[in-house]
Amino acid sequence: MAGMVRALLGDGPALIDGVSADASADLEPFNSDWMRKYKGQTKLVIKPKTTEEMAEAMKYCNEHMLAVVPQGGNSGLVGGSVPVYDEIVISTSRMNQIRSFDAVSGTLVVDAGCILEVTEQFLHDKGHIFPLDLGAKGSCQIGGNVATNAGGLRLLRYGSLHGNVLGLEVVLPDGTVMDDLTTLRKNNTGYDLKQLFIGGEGTLGIITGVSISCPQKPTALNVAFFGLESFEKVQKAYREAKAQLSEILSAFELMDARSQDIVHEVTSKKRPLEGEYPFYCLIETSGSNTEHDQEKLERFLDHVMREEIVSDGVLAQDETQMRALWSWREGIPECLGHWGGVYKYDVSIPLSQLYGLVEDTRDRINSAGLLGEDVDQPVVAVVGYGHMGDSNLHLNVATRRYDKAVEETLEPFVYEWIAKRNGSISAEHGLGLQKKPFIGYSRSETMIRLMKQVKQMFDPKGIMNPYKYV
Repeated sequence: MAGMVRALLGDGPALIDGVSADASADLEPFNSDWMRKYKGQTKLVIKPKTTEEMAEAMKYCNEHMLAVVPQGGNSGLVGGSVPVYDEIVISTSRMNQIRSFDAVSGTLVVDAGCILEVTEQFLHDKGHIFPLDLGAKGSCQIGGNVATNAGGLRLLRYGSLHGNVLGLEVVLPDGTVMDDLTTLRKNNTGYDLKQLFIGGEGTLGIITGVSISCPQKPTALNVAFFGLESFEKVQKAYREAKAQLSEILSAFELMDARSQDIVHEVTSKKRPLEGEYPFYCLIETSGSNTEHDQEKLERFLDHVMREEIVSDGVLAQDETQMRALWSWREGIPECLGHWGGVYKYDVSIPLSQLYGLVEDTRDRINSAGLLGEDVDQPVVAVVGYGHMGDSNLHLNVATRRYDKAVEETLEPFVYEWIAKRNGSISAEHGLGLQKKPFIGYSRSETMIRLMKQVKQMFDPKGIMNPYKYV
């Protein structure tokens, strides 16, 4: 295989060959996920630069029954982008060209390996934004975002990638190139096959090109941060925000007290509010008239505080303060990893019951004697935060180390809890290796059978990202 790749792509950056010689150090970043939870043993990483090179590599792998793992920025949370055993990693990192941008329609066409933050900066200079924003934007790639149907901080305003992606270019397992890289918003001719690859996690093919609709950059941004006494009041605040801010509301983020305590403990930053509260919310508005939007947000804050829905709040006065307030939400994942490992559950739950999972999980962990300040107790904290506007909760269990007792206490309890309330065990990050055994908690037998039939049709030899998804 390595010889074929050299003949096709040449030596140098296109290949990391651990078959012919030891390359453990170079292979390590491709074998491990960023949470240090999953680890593979690949000996070969291929980095095509063009769609044609990708197609030739896939054709060879398919003909020789060689399993492959597509890998972008490797910033996923469920083990979907690293090998389980010694599968060949096919990286899209060298496919990083912006192909075209139409400023009139806002349509962007990019290679799959373009980094989100780099793409965002390109669009910023053109007066537009990418419809997706993530904490991992400095390393995640557009192709991986699409393959996992990433949600992020802007979904409330701009919707999911299922709606924003206009077209895809995909290399199928046998090397066939599916060119559906349309830039049209309307194309009602036959099955919309691209939707199978959005959230398909690289199990049906490798995305090499993406066409996506990008909104204009808002000229007026406002951010407010406030504290609340109960989750019931959080729900009331969200209802009021939808009613009073409606068309300019672009984010409504939820953070519990423990998550904010941890950010404060790890960073030693001054808290945004004088008092401390059981819950905190961050609201962002984005529009085209600063004075109009700020007036609406101030009127909203005045109303919710007068009605005693919100206990205290602060409105950012400039861009520096906006970034500072956002850091209390975006800094949570990194701070939770301060002690060691983190068990992460990215789930959807009906809003009225959203925080109940955190409370019940914390009680369960505590009852098992796993939570505490003693080094013998593996769990440091159980926290909840997430995208209130999307009914998307991030249940995170911060630990001093990954521990089998913690995992057995959490699973399948978390999934059973969600299934009883008709939620989803995966809201944003997909199934990967972690959640494959539990898909039945969110999908019926009929749905799973149909998914397996789709997989069999596209990948009859089973070489694409095996052991994961379904």
